[in-house]
Amino acid sequence: MKQLIKVVLAACVITSSCTGKNASNGQAGMGDTTLMADTAHTTCRQQILPLPDSSLASADAISYKVELRDSVTPATVDFSTDLYANAPGTMMFRGGMLRDADYGGTVSGTPSEINVDWIFTTDTDSRSTKYGTWGGGTGWTGQPLYVEWPSDAIKRFRADGLIDSSASGREIIVGSLASKIYFIDYDSGKATRKPLDTGNPIKGTVSLDPTLNGNLYVGHGVPAVRPFGALTFNLFKHKLTHTFPEDGRAQRRWNAYDSSPVRVGSFVFRPGENGTIYKWHIADDDATPMLHSAMRYSVRGAAPGIESSMSVYRNYGYVADNHGNVICVNLDTLKPIWLYSMGDDTDGTPTLAVEDNVPYLYVGSEIDRQGEGNATFVKLNALTGKAVWERRIHGRRYDSDEGKHFDGGFYGTPLIGQGNSKDVVMANCVLNLNGQNGELIAFDRHTGKTVWSAPLRYYSWNSPVGFVNEDGHMYVLDGDCAGNLYLLDAADGRLITRKHVGNNFESSAVVKDNTAVIGSRGKTIYKISIR
Repeated sequence: MKQLIKVVLAACVITSSCTGKNASNGQAGMGDTTLMADTAHTTCRQQILPLPDSSLASADAISYKVELRDSVTPATVDFSTDLYANAPGTMMFRGGMLRDADYGGTVSGTPSEINVDWIFTTDTDSRSTKYGTWGGGTGWTGQPLYVEWPSDAIKRFRADGLIDSSASGREIIVGSLASKIYFIDYDSGKATRKPLDTGNPIKGTVSLDPTLNGNLYVGHGVPAVRPFGALTFNLFKHKLTHTFPEDGRAQRRWNAYDSSPVRVGSFVFRPGENGTIYKWHIADDDATPMLHSAMRYSVRGAAPGIESSMSVYRNYGYVADNHGNVICVNLDTLKPIWLYSMGDDTDGTPTLAVEDNVPYLYVGSEIDRQGEGNATFVKLNALTGKAVWERRIHGRRYDSDEGKHFDGGFYGTPLIGQGNSKDVVMANCVLNLNGQNGELIAFDRHTGKTVWSAPLRYYSWNSPVGFVNEDGHMYVLDGDCAGNLYLLDAADGRLITRKHVGNNFESSAVVKDNTAVIGSRGKTIYKISIR
C-alpha cells in the first residue's frame, strides 16, 4: 500500500480536478462532481499539484472561522514528502498519514500461539477526580510507539545521561493513565530512561516527530490538575518545552486531546476535543511549536469535539467528531471541503486506502444517542465525501446498574486487508445484545457486504493489527475489554487461538516483525509474539 501511494504522489497529477469556483460562495466547482471519473485520466509529471480548495455543498452545514496567528510563515503545506514513510519506526497512532496500520508485520508459516515475551508495570494514579480514578496502564487509544534511534541520537542520549547505557536503541514509548510517559527497551522490557510526568492521565496515543528533532507531542485526557491541555516534550532535553492550556476562544469547554497529532511538511496538525483544529509550525532552528492558525467550527449550531486522529491525503485532512460528522479540510487554509454525517458519535479514526488511484475513507460510528439502534460503517470517496456503500449494524448502548453506560458500535480504527485478504476491511463492533458482547467484522471493500464475522467473548474498543506470512496469507491479532487476545485467520475469520492475558485491552497495539506491544488497563504493558 505504501509503495502504491508513493507512485501516485510522485508521478501522477489529477489535472481536471484541480479547478473550481472560489469557495467563498459555498458552491461546488466544475470539477467537484467529476473527481472520481477524472482520476482515470491522469497526466504523468514530476510536479505534484494540490487538491482543490473548493467547498462542496455538503460543507454548507459547517459554520467555521479560521483564526490566523502567524501571517509571516507561508500557510502552504509541503505534502510532497511523506515524513513517516522512511521514519525508523512507528511515530504515531496507526503508523502513517493514512492511519492504515501498515506496520509490515510478518509471521512464518501458519501461526498457532500467542506468547507473552515480557511484562512492564506502570505506576498507578490513585487521585480521585470528578471523572473517577484512572489507575495505570493504558486506555483508549493508548497505542505504544516503536522507534529505532539512529546511532548519533543514542550517543547524544548517553552523553547527556538520559538513557540507560544497556539500552538497545530500539525503544517503546507509551503514554499512560498513570499520568506519565514510559520508555521501555523493546528487547528486554526494562525501562530505558526515567518516565516523564505529564500531570494528568493520558488516554490517547502520543506522537513522536518523524524528523527526530526530539519533539514528543502529548495530549491530556482527564483533568486532575491544571493546566489541562496539549504538551510538547523534547526528548533530547528530557523535559517539557511547550504547554498549550485551556483555550478561551474555543467554542467547546473541554480541553482534552485524545487525537494523535500528525506532521505534514513543517506543520503539526492537532485536533482538539474543544471543537478546534490547530495548525502548529515547527521551525528547523527551533522545534518549539508556534501556533500558525486554528479552525473553530460548529455544525447546525453545535460545536463538537474531536477524539479521532487526523488521516491525511496530499493537502486534505480528515477527522470525525462526537456529533457524527466526518469532515475533510484543506490543510493549507483549514477550510472545510466536505461533510458526511454518520448519524451518531464517531470517535474512531478514519482509515485511508488508495484504490485505482482514488483515495477512499473507511470509518464507523457508535451507538450513543440512539440507545438502541444501528452503528454505521461506510466507505467514502475521500475527494468528494460521497458514500460508495454504507452498512448498518444493529446494537445498543449498555447501561449498567452502577449508572454507567457503554456505547455500542465502532470504537476501533479499521484494518485494511493485505495479501490473500486484500479485498476486505475489518473492524470491531460493540453489539451489547447478549450482555456486553461484540464481534470483528470483515466487509467486502467493493460492495460492503459482510464476508465474515468473528464473535468475541467481550466487546472490543481495540483496533486490530495484521501479520502476513511468506505466502501472503494474512492473520489478525485482536483484543477485547476483558483481557482476551485473539489470533484469527483473515481469510474467513476462523479463530486459531485465544489467550487471556491482561485486564482490559481497550488500547491498540504497535507491531514489529512477528511481535506486538500492547497496553492494558490496570498497570501492565505486554510484548506479545505470534508463532
